[in-house]
Amino acid sequence: MRRNLDEKECISLLKQNYIGRLSYVSAGFPHIVPITYFYDAETKTIISYSSEGHKVREMRKNPSICLAVDDITSIGNWKSILTQGTYEELSRIDAKHMLHQFSVGVKKVILDNYGEHPKCISEFSAKIDTEDTPIVFRINITELTGKLRNTDN
Repeated sequence: MRRNLDEKECISLLKQNYIGRLSYVSAGFPHIVPITYFYDAETKTIISYSSEGHKVREMRKNPSICLAVDDITSIGNWKSILTQGTYEELSRIDAKHMLHQFSVGVKKVILDNYGEHPKCISEFSAKIDTEDTPIVFRINITELTGKLRNTDN
């Protein structure tokens, strides 16, 4: 069976994962990079962070981005979603609050999925040099689509 996922199923997949592939455009070409993220149900946005670099510079220029997340258990059993949205950089207290939400949220996803208790962000996400201030951002979701294939039934 193949079918589209409804919005509730797409959000469920976002909530159950914390690794996705972020796509952004630079010089007319798409770039795709893995990121650690957290779906914030309260704001209905995706939270992440990065160090200053190519990805952040390009998302500032062109804020139209997307995030792909997959759950593949076998060739015949998978779910995949694509989240279209816009980049929003956070600052000051908003950034600090959202980075805390990100950390707590991802730790809960890891606990729920794997039974592990990470103590700090560097255990499950990219480490940022201590002298760099992380760039905290969110993806404001404009469209959420997904597909499912299940041949096990």
